[in-house]
Order: sequence, then C-alpha cells, then structure tokens
Amino acid sequence: MFSLVYLACSLAAVVAFQAYQAYIPNGDQVPNVCAIGTWPGVGHKAPLGAGTLNAFGRDFADAGHVWTDALCRRDSDLDGVSNGEELGDPHCHFTPTKPGHLLEATGHPGICEPIGSLACAWQNFTCF
Repeated sequence: MFSLVYLACSLAAVVAFQAYQAYIPNGDQVPNVCAIGTWPGVGHKAPLGAGTLNAFGRDFADAGHVWTDALCRRDSDLDGVSNGEELGDPHCHFTPTKPGHLLEATGHPGICEPIGSLACAWQNFTCF
C-alpha cells in the first residue's frame, strides 16, 4: 500500500513540473549540467524536480510562474549569462502561445556553470 501512495505522489510531482516546462523557453530541453540529457525539473536542485528550488525556481515562483521580461533578463544563477540567453531566448520574445524563434538552450538558469569553477564556488552545488 505504501508503495502505491508513494508512486501516486511521485507521478503528481512529475506532472506538476512538466506543466511548467511549457511556461519557459525550451523548458523541456534544458541541458543536464551533471550528465548527458536534459534537466526536466528546471526550477529544482534535483534533475527530476520536487524538493528544494534552485535560484531560477525561486525567481520563477516570485514572477507568478510567468516568463516576464524581467525574469528573462535576470541572471538567477549569477554565472554572468541571463536566464533568456541560457534558455535560448536572448531577446525575451517567448510566450507560451508564441514560442517561435528560439535558439537552442545552452545552459541551466538555476545552476551556476561551470560547476566547480572559481566563479561558481559560492553555490556549493555538486552533482549527485
């Protein structure tokens, strides 16, 4: 019985964050900074979402879960690259209903990269 409850809660968390992927540019194509592939839970410290929010996740929540010009131009992870640039929307034109003209996502807006560099040492993040 416990495993069924756990499975149901896990599926609910997965469905919840997948809905947010459509609210940001390339939300389903954000590179996984720790491994090959993507980071589906972009706003979270854990790749699959749930748990602790990263800096981008907090900023996205503060913006009402809306991709705003301010959120796009912000550098949530303090790596010197705006959220929009990392997500392939350097000119901040993305809307969920008009997603065209996006470039490829080149980084993760919530994790300072490159991990382990002197510039990102403040974040105390390690891949698990």
